[in-house]
Amino acid sequence: MRRSDFLKASGFLGLGGLFSSFSKAPRHPEDFPDYIAHKVKTAGIDGSAFDLKAEALPKVRIALFGLGNRGQSLIDMLQWLVQQGHAEITAIADINGTKVNKALEQIRAFQTSVPQVFTGEELAWKAAMRTEVADLALICTPWEWHTPMALEAMRNGLHAASEVPIAYTPENSIELIRTAEETQQHCIMLENCCYNREELWILKMIEEGVFGTLTHAECAYIHDLRQLMIDPAYYEDRWRLRHHLERNGNLYTTHGLGPVCMYFDILRGDNLTHLTSMSSREAALSEALAASDDRELRKMSKQVVCGDVNTTLIGTAQGRSIMLQFDVHSGRPYTRLDKVIGSKAAHYGYPSRLYIDHGASWGGHDWLEDEQKSEFQDQYEHPLWSRLQRLADDHQQGHGGMDFIMMYRLIRCLNLGESLDMNVYDGALWSLVGALSEASVASGSKRMDIPDLTAGRWKQSVPHPIGRDI
Repeated sequence: MRRSDFLKASGFLGLGGLFSSFSKAPRHPEDFPDYIAHKVKTAGIDGSAFDLKAEALPKVRIALFGLGNRGQSLIDMLQWLVQQGHAEITAIADINGTKVNKALEQIRAFQTSVPQVFTGEELAWKAAMRTEVADLALICTPWEWHTPMALEAMRNGLHAASEVPIAYTPENSIELIRTAEETQQHCIMLENCCYNREELWILKMIEEGVFGTLTHAECAYIHDLRQLMIDPAYYEDRWRLRHHLERNGNLYTTHGLGPVCMYFDILRGDNLTHLTSMSSREAALSEALAASDDRELRKMSKQVVCGDVNTTLIGTAQGRSIMLQFDVHSGRPYTRLDKVIGSKAAHYGYPSRLYIDHGASWGGHDWLEDEQKSEFQDQYEHPLWSRLQRLADDHQQGHGGMDFIMMYRLIRCLNLGESLDMNVYDGALWSLVGALSEASVASGSKRMDIPDLTAGRWKQSVPHPIGRDI
């Protein structure tokens, strides 16, 4: 099955596809929340996979699906874990033979055993989803394959770890949860930004009371990807660009939203309850396509539907507010914003700035000087980063170290039979925000209620598991 055929058959293309992927989907976007609430209610979700612990795996056998840019990067992240005997790459799968050969060369540099290869056709990967082959499916494929592969893994007795987003239709989010509960297999979305040094530092300060009562956060994925989306060598068949020709909303919610959900104890004492979303007009991407020498790209310039900037406002059960933005079209510096407001302190990211409030009579309006800020960084360095920084630095591991720490935590939790830092409900919820943003945009920015995906489990206030000493 060709990727374009799969997309059409699955109903994944565009908002029309978003609705047509349901057997009895509402005709109007404003009816979407009631429909989703009904789907959640009838799915039989019970929250039983929230603190899931599975049998300990002293050596995690990994099947890696998708050997493009991200797949190759995660092979490097696994090197130390393989050398220490914590993991073994037992299978690799990709339809591109050149990428398979390159991955084999990478793996041979640090692993003596040779992984099985699954290639040659689109569905060759299914043969690797067997307990005889692996314990964990590590999914780094184009977005449309994330949910089908994660479901296949769990149904065949494997744990599933997927790159972001793990889903982009509400039905997919619901089915992932239902299947994780039914099979009692782990299903995690690999949100690496939750492991970044700055985000962990902020989390530690929040936990120690530096920010007081949290009220508001602003987060984003703002990253000029025009050249990468246009280059067929980077995103094969320009699969990522094609989403922007069919969908309008926040297509990539989790890099900004994931850390904020940690700050706000989302699903661990608070929950996302509703949102409204608006997209600006589109200009930057279509202009870049129109200026190309490629006839196909010039044709695509008239097909872009995703606005340059999407802004989504989200409310929580505890009365907090979140502003979430998405922009991969505009030519501007990278930022995830990482703004957090509390009754005693505020932080703005990119560059990182910290303000400590000294009371209403203080009247100060200046960020802390670098020396003062450094004192807070030293005092509240997150213990996870303190423990693993040397390893991350020694192995020059991905995005400043956060990729290595993410993979370390995943594998070590599986080694020890512990629950994971993020569970299926986290990934499903953060992904659901994207689907609801599309529905809100299509309905003229109407409010979209966000259903409870945990059967009430979110009301239990507990520390985030990322702080455990593992």
